[in-house]
Amino acid sequence: MNPLQMNAKTICLLLIMSASFSRTFSQDNYEIQVYGSETMDKGSTMFELHSNYVIEGQKTDNLGVLPTNHVLHETVEITHGFTSFFEVGFYFFNTIGSDHRTGYVGSHIRPRVMVPKEWKWPVGLSLSVEGGFQKREYSEDDWSLEIRPIIDKQFGNLYISLNPTFDKSFHGLNKDIGFTFSPNVKAAYGLTKVIAAGLEYYGSVGPLNNIDPAQVQQHQLFFAVDLTWSPVWEFNCGYGWGLTPSTDRSIFKVILGYRLK
Repeated sequence: MNPLQMNAKTICLLLIMSASFSRTFSQDNYEIQVYGSETMDKGSTMFELHSNYVIEGQKTDNLGVLPTNHVLHETVEITHGFTSFFEVGFYFFNTIGSDHRTGYVGSHIRPRVMVPKEWKWPVGLSLSVEGGFQKREYSEDDWSLEIRPIIDKQFGNLYISLNPTFDKSFHGLNKDIGFTFSPNVKAAYGLTKVIAAGLEYYGSVGPLNNIDPAQVQQHQLFFAVDLTWSPVWEFNCGYGWGLTPSTDRSIFKVILGYRLK
């Protein structure tokens, strides 16, 4: 191999690595959840605490974003049902970590509307639109919007939910790339009346008209357990593996919610 070939290969490798690192921190680990289609009952309010700890994540800062390794994310979510098919949720993102990584991160608002149950559609269907602000040191983009269609279905003991999500940055490093596609999928099997176990998948592949290279894409798989011992309590926990270099490699998450009538 001559020096020119070696230099060309080296340049290509560096370009791939730099592309990978340029999108490393776009992953959102503050609320790791695949939504179901049902909205809150009219007059009901759900209080949720989303907790996750990054066991093995990004170890260096990049493009002004702090590293995620050994960071605890705590998100408070409050959702209120205004009608039998419309709700609004509020999020307060927080992070706890060493080296000045502890602080308030940002807030989002999320209205969601679903197809009324009275229509008796063969699948559950709703649409969530979430937008808000997050501090630049914790995200590549400080103002963003998420459009999330939600389709789910119960097949006996098997529950499946699809969230083909589209994200848009309005201010930050990715404001000029258009909508990115971030599919989320959940499949859970009811082992008992209380316990369901299954898999949750979270991904981000970039704009549909210009899909990112494989190293830049984010793919994460969780083994998760849901407990439904009470109609007013919600519990979900899981362990996740990052499947690409730009994804945090190891995360443990817990969601605990309480519903008030």
